[in-house]
Formats: sequence, structure tokens, C-alpha cells
Amino acid sequence: MSNALFFTLRRTLTTYPPKLAGHNKWSKIKQKKGIIDAQKGAIYGRIRRDIILAVRNGGSAEPALNLQLAAALKRAKEQDVPKDNIEKALAKATGGRDKVGDSLTYEALAFNSVGVIIECLTNNTNRTHHNIREILTTHGARFAPVMFMFQRRGYVRVAVEISRTDTDDPTEKLIELALESGAEDFEQQESDEGSLEAEFTCQSNALARVTAALTTSPLCRELLASELIYKPTERCPAADEVESRLSPLVDELEGNEDTLRVWTTLDS
Repeated sequence: MSNALFFTLRRTLTTYPPKLAGHNKWSKIKQKKGIIDAQKGAIYGRIRRDIILAVRNGGSAEPALNLQLAAALKRAKEQDVPKDNIEKALAKATGGRDKVGDSLTYEALAFNSVGVIIECLTNNTNRTHHNIREILTTHGARFAPVMFMFQRRGYVRVAVEISRTDTDDPTEKLIELALESGAEDFEQQESDEGSLEAEFTCQSNALARVTAALTTSPLCRELLASELIYKPTERCPAADEVESRLSPLVDELEGNEDTLRVWTTLDS
């Protein structure tokens, strides 16, 4: 009797661990795949918005006539974005079958302190309004007039051409050129790939002039963005808790299929 009991316990102990190990391995694979899929989704979503904005801002769906679109398509290729995704983005930007989508701008207040502006392009305003409102409500935000918290500005971002023979700082020459064209502010940063980028802001009516001046300069390697943005009139510091709650709200708004851009008063 005691031998039978001992045999049963041995079978139990030697049978379960492999199942648990297999389950853990499967869970890790699923988790890793989920992270990779989420990263791809974020990249594809960003490229989609870049393409749509490039067509809208550049006025053409032809890369040869639209430098910003050409740059967006180049980035899409470098990021291995599927051709089907690119074609869908181009179709949405041009309206597809001659049906132009409606541009919508929503204003919202998050956590009673943070202004949010959401720009959308849609072929179904009721659906978009419902989806945006649902996202806001889920995260404790609501529709509210906040436009007074922002100012409309022109924004240009370029990749800077760095010469190995020229010892002068190329950004200084770009700044001078941009200032002469109407730029009011400037920032310099390094991209993820290590290249030098320069950002300029200006009055909205000076955007075309600043863009033309920069893109015709040999110091501009590539036009990365030329658009109208909403810039906070004053960036008010917020508690860490507010910033941590704002991030998932912005992520979900940007993940909405009709959303083009999201701005907040916490943007720099």
C-alpha cells in the first residue's frame, strides 16, 4: 500500500514540471511578440501620419513635387513599412476615389489642468467624434475650449549636411538664413541615427518662406517636416502623477485611426 502511494507521488512530481516549463516558455514568447508587434504598430502609425501630413502640407502626392513626402516615403522604406500600409496612407491623404475627408480639430481638458488639441482626418465625423469622446472619458478628460492655451506656429525640421572639410558650425549658417526668412526660434538635436537635425519655429504666415530658404541651402540634407503646429503659450510644470496619466491618454488618441496629431500644454 505504501509502495503504491509512493509511486503515485513520483509520477505526479515528474509529470507537472515539464508542463509548467512549457507554459512559461510559451508565455515569454507571446509577451516578446506582443512587444515587437506594439513597436511595429507605433512605427507604422507614425509613418502613416507623416505621409498624410506631408501630402496635406506639400499639396501633392507626387514625391518629385513634394520634398516632405519624399522624405516620409524614404523613412517608410528604411523602417520596412509594408507597401500596402503606404498605399492606404496615400489613399487617405488624397481622399481616394476623389472623396476628400473632413478635417476636424477637437479641444479637450485633461485632469482639469492640461490643454489637449487633437487634429483628425475622417470620412465619418460621427464615428470619429464618438471614438475621441470615448477615449477622453476613459482617461478622465473631456471636451472643453482650450485654444487660448496655444498659439499657431510654423514648424520646420531639417537634417543638417555636415562637411568634413568645413570647420565652421553648419547650424550657425542655417540659423542666420532662417532668421533672415522669418524664423523666431531654433533648436538643435541629434537623431536616433546620430545625424544632426535643426528645428525652427516661425509665424504661421512665414512657414513657406522659411521652408523655401532652408531647403534651397546646401546645408540642408533633407526636409523632415514643414507644417503648422499648436505650441503652448506657456508650458506650466505639472506633477509627476499628471504627466504619467497624460502619456497613456496621448498614446490612445494617437492610436485612433483618424487622428493625425495630438498637442498638449505639456509639450516643450
